[in-house]
Amino acid sequence: MKKTFKLDIEGKHRDRVLDATKHEIRKYVRRQRRVPLPEGVDYWDFDCKFGNSAESAVEVHFATITSLINDVAREGGTSFYLELVAKGVHRAPRMQHNVEQEAPQ
Repeated sequence: MKKTFKLDIEGKHRDRVLDATKHEIRKYVRRQRRVPLPEGVDYWDFDCKFGNSAESAVEVHFATITSLINDVAREGGTSFYLELVAKGVHRAPRMQHNVEQEAPQ
């Protein structure tokens, strides 16, 4: 998804447009996560870019998108650009904690 979302639409309340925008983003993420995973991949992750325009967009963490949208709305911004690209990721195994080596003798 590469899209510029407008927050000021004539004839629509700004708060409802903001809610609809967040709903559209969540709906896209849910739809992408339902796509079957390729071989050797554990889960879907997203490369995200956020900014006032496509040219000024910077990479951000997926979990911060909602707070960034709220910040734009709070500051009175009229639009924002969001780019979400799904990618398959393989989980790294957790490190085994060896208790025997750490115990004092």
